[in-house]
Amino acid sequence: MSVSLRGLSKLGGALSPLKMVSGSGRTYFTYVNEPAQVIKGKEPKWVSAEEAFQDLKSDQTVFAQGAAATPVDLLTAMTEVGKKKNLKNVTVCHMHTEGPAAYTDPSCEGIFRSFSFFMGGNVRKAVAEGRGDAVPIFLSEIPQLFYKGIVKPDIAVIQVSPPDEHGFCSLGTSVDCVRAGMTHSKIIVAQVNPNMPRTFGDGIIHISHVDYAVKVDTPLPSHGAKKPSEVETQIGKNIAQNLVEDGATLQMGIGSIPDAVLSELIHHKDLGIHSEMFAGGVIDLVNRGCITNNKKTIHKGRIVGSFLIGTQELYDFVDNNPQIEMLVVDYVNNTGIISRNPRMTAINSAIEVDLTGQIVSDSIGTRMYSGFGGQVDFIRGAAEGFDGKGKPIIAMPSISKTHSKIVPCIKEGAGVVTTRAHAHYVVTEYGIAYLFGKSIRQRAHALINIAHPDHRENLEKAAFERLKCMPSP
Repeated sequence: MSVSLRGLSKLGGALSPLKMVSGSGRTYFTYVNEPAQVIKGKEPKWVSAEEAFQDLKSDQTVFAQGAAATPVDLLTAMTEVGKKKNLKNVTVCHMHTEGPAAYTDPSCEGIFRSFSFFMGGNVRKAVAEGRGDAVPIFLSEIPQLFYKGIVKPDIAVIQVSPPDEHGFCSLGTSVDCVRAGMTHSKIIVAQVNPNMPRTFGDGIIHISHVDYAVKVDTPLPSHGAKKPSEVETQIGKNIAQNLVEDGATLQMGIGSIPDAVLSELIHHKDLGIHSEMFAGGVIDLVNRGCITNNKKTIHKGRIVGSFLIGTQELYDFVDNNPQIEMLVVDYVNNTGIISRNPRMTAINSAIEVDLTGQIVSDSIGTRMYSGFGGQVDFIRGAAEGFDGKGKPIIAMPSISKTHSKIVPCIKEGAGVVTTRAHAHYVVTEYGIAYLFGKSIRQRAHALINIAHPDHRENLEKAAFERLKCMPSP
């Protein structure tokens, strides 16, 4: 007998799908909350995208998968259903998503409200105009929102690979907080896409856990590789030649600076990857034999990630590749796990850094720009490295257009993501400032020396006014 009674009860605080079992002359329910466990006798309803949201109601919470796995077709259909039903107050919670995010359009005000654990560019306008919300939270702690019942999704909207011969699908490029979000949802709606890579690790879900399934055949969102500028190339050289050792384990995101660092590592040996995300630049280093992961003490021989976005080459590289492990973000970004990797080298970026070492990464003044992400998780994990050889690095150009990114004081309303006590290395195209163990006066001196030459005099004057003494080594 087939049933779809997800979420009628709780077990261990988690909303759970149910299966119906007959025995001893009576029928009873047992609870299934492990995505890799088969729910006997249950299959999804294969429907159109709009039909998949027949259970969508006012005042509900929808959880959406993100990054390259953003189920754009389903989220667009959800928006249309919400409009047609004249729904009110539907919360859409998510990490960084790709695509148009139709539910954030001004025409959807009052119907949908975005609730971002990490903001992408597609929701910034809505947040800036008061039609969306941003949650300051460490990436490693996002799953706790579901475990603790702080966020209670009614519907999870995900994208998966087609089921294999055993009925198992893969979350592919985005495991992160998706496992926590979907297992705590009453209904799972899945976009089943043959373009989704099958990845190893924590991203397995049996098709019986899906309540509504929709077939699509669309390319995944992608970010094309952009050639680093001269400034970014120099930053890459500063980091690769001075801070990355042979045998180091790397964490870095996507973008021109991480790509610049990776491109300068072609003569390094036995590198490893343990990162919430990684970019296509690792492929060349794997092919060259530079990335082997054989010095790692955990997940030896494997690249560890939690979510991805990049080019089709990257998606092809991770597809059905046992060398890649896509794991839940509360594990990947756990500082205790990070610190167990040898010579852990964490490379992150910033919007601005003040002369005391306060690092602003999520906002421009009062305007929210992104989120905490995994920066603090990895900066702290690298600093706590078991071998004492971890390197927490903040890398950025010295200027943004004409404005110095090293500033006397952070902009009014800006938020500090990484505190000055967490700060160790700050790198620009002009060099490396090592801040750990230094006084405010010494930090100001080190940071001014890597600022753009056009701004150093003004920074020195501002430092004197603030500190009542000259910056000095």
